[in-house]
Amino acid sequence: MSKVSLEAARAWVAGVFIGNGARAEAARSVAAALVRAEAEGLKGHGLSRIPTYLTMLTSGKIDGAAVPTARRVRAATLAVDAANGFAYPAVDLALAELPAIVAETGIAAATISRSNHAGALGAHVEALADRGLIALFFANTPEAIAPAGGTKAVYGTNPIAFACPLPGRPAIVVDLALSTVARGNIVAANQKGEAIPEGWALDTEGQPTTDAAKALKGTMVALGGPKGTALALMVEVLAAALTGAHLAFEASSFLDDKGPPPGTGQTILVIDPAGFGHGAFGERITTLAGAIEAQAGARLPGQRRLALRQKAEAEGIALPADLVAKYGPA
Repeated sequence: MSKVSLEAARAWVAGVFIGNGARAEAARSVAAALVRAEAEGLKGHGLSRIPTYLTMLTSGKIDGAAVPTARRVRAATLAVDAANGFAYPAVDLALAELPAIVAETGIAAATISRSNHAGALGAHVEALADRGLIALFFANTPEAIAPAGGTKAVYGTNPIAFACPLPGRPAIVVDLALSTVARGNIVAANQKGEAIPEGWALDTEGQPTTDAAKALKGTMVALGGPKGTALALMVEVLAAALTGAHLAFEASSFLDDKGPPPGTGQTILVIDPAGFGHGAFGERITTLAGAIEAQAGARLPGQRRLALRQKAEAEGIALPADLVAKYGPA
């Protein structure tokens, strides 16, 4: 399969969404996020999401014309309304406003309500780390994980991301879902008709399954068992209760055109290392990174993703053949 440059891929993806009713700025924001995830090897958050996004867009489950708005609530807090549109423009708005706020306050937070699937969260926090800030991102998602000891999903896969600057080098980025794997991996397997490894998910009867379709109807296995479900609860509080968004079990699916908009939430916390009365952060994080990398085989989180992105920047990425056949080449 032939490859195209990342720039050409972004233009092509944006064109597909514009052609299906999304306003141009939102389409470009979605395209940037999906292409970047694809380039970083995060296939479940990459171009495989195009069909489900289009399904939600054309059904009205995502408002393609929505324009997010932001309101400064207190000195250090920002409330963003995604207006039942794509999550990415709302995240972009928060990322644009948070640096100025945190420069005043030292710590700042933005909540995002009436939102949707926010993709690979690592890209969002990395953008803040590139500006010298420490960032945490919490997102709740539609029901997928049962509480410890239960069988009915209450939490989403509820991803968490973290990034911090590393002087003279790319930021350290941690991005993980609180299921054993991201739900997007099962979505991608289901689209391809492929089996999934045992240990990823349970069917509707609570039994382990390797059938991706059954997994999507059942529940995900939590990362770390009961510890993972406790973390999922924490994210549900920070991303849904704090933002006023739908709880996981109230949200409609990210994967189809059924029901109203999901109305999920996200919270971004930002810390300015310069706001704590000393200038030692850069030296301390450099020392920590050095202690990790001094061990044979050890590496900082995000290194594989960074290497894949650099490779894609040089070589390009492949566009989905079925969508190219439908919408034309880049």
